[in-house]
Amino acid sequence: MSEATPAIVVENLSKRYRISQGVAAYRTLRESLSNLAMWPLRRLGRLRSGGDGQVQDFWALKDLNLRIDTGEVVGVIGRNGAGKSTLLKILSRITRPTTGRAILNGRVGSLLEVGTGFHPELSGRENIYLNGAILGMSRREIAAKFDQIVQFAEIEQFLDTPVKRYSSGMYVRLAFAVAAHLEPEILLVDEVLAVGDASFQRRCLGKMSQVSRQGRTILFVSHNMGAITRLCRRAIWLDRGQVRQSGDAETVVASYLRSGAEQAGEVMFHDNGQKAPGSEYIRLEAIRVRGSDGVVTATLDVRRPFTLEVQYRILRRTSNLRVGVRLMAHDGTVLLSSTDMDQNEDLVREPGVYVSRCTVPGELLNYGQYFVSVGCDFPMVRTHFAVDQGLAFQIEQTGGAGGHISDGRGGVLRMSLPWTVQRIES
Repeated sequence: MSEATPAIVVENLSKRYRISQGVAAYRTLRESLSNLAMWPLRRLGRLRSGGDGQVQDFWALKDLNLRIDTGEVVGVIGRNGAGKSTLLKILSRITRPTTGRAILNGRVGSLLEVGTGFHPELSGRENIYLNGAILGMSRREIAAKFDQIVQFAEIEQFLDTPVKRYSSGMYVRLAFAVAAHLEPEILLVDEVLAVGDASFQRRCLGKMSQVSRQGRTILFVSHNMGAITRLCRRAIWLDRGQVRQSGDAETVVASYLRSGAEQAGEVMFHDNGQKAPGSEYIRLEAIRVRGSDGVVTATLDVRRPFTLEVQYRILRRTSNLRVGVRLMAHDGTVLLSSTDMDQNEDLVREPGVYVSRCTVPGELLNYGQYFVSVGCDFPMVRTHFAVDQGLAFQIEQTGGAGGHISDGRGGVLRMSLPWTVQRIES
């Protein structure tokens, strides 16, 4: 751990929520009035006893300890419900912890949800000045950044319109522009960037990279593993409110992706009526990787082609059904997406068991670990199932392009491209 001044210190931090279970039955007015006097005693009894299942404790965070140094850019990853957003809300002073404390050394700017910190009745112009004042900036300091904020957010035409009339895209553009340009020492960013289009997301990542080079601290929550590995040197993996792993971003991301995938070369989904992913039209039965010899395996030869298989059961006659795969690298980068509709647009499927296969050529992917996600839908109409990182496989160093020497060749692709060598002068 670096000896730099910590920007964020979290000590034994916990957050508990009380969750009510079940829905009370309808009562007559007479029953409601007769029970009213007894309600305080019953309420106290439920809280003490756990409520016979009526009230339960849910710990979004449990005894969390973190240290983030000044100037660090740290990614926070984890599945839904892991506690990521709760952590940012506590650091932003939106939510109070149940136990423990969080110490922040510096001015904090946060972008947690669309419109956080905006007053809907005020215009975009007025909200820029309001947010700057909340951050402790003078009017002169805000004015110096004003044109940059408006240009980045691309809201010139609507600058004096109340923000309650903004679209979600306009809202998030302005919110990010304010959070990033008003020079907070600590910037907290949640998955809200997913609201913007691809161009805006690229600009946001570029701006966060620029902010980090200025020595400011960024805590970035995202499900986009490619963005995490590009922007962050360090990542923290939260699981059920606790730190499961912390360290080099690529290492942590690889562990996180690996945790959600089977590595036996095959995953079976036993259809007992409900558990297998699917709908009334289709049920997923299996995902497989087969080597060039047709054998199911999780370890592949870099030189040989391999096949991805999706086995499923059609329950009722259908057409316009699309089954697809998405291939991801160990850092979360999506390498390709392909569907069986690419060559079978008008395929009608009668009830029965089917296998959709696609073949990936050899000498294409570099050594390393890869993950397969599968899905099925009626295009642009309905999704029947989607299984993320359902299967993992490893491509081994067995030769191929450059494989006769340990050349440390980087990148995802390892193709043998045509080269010529020509002597042009003696």
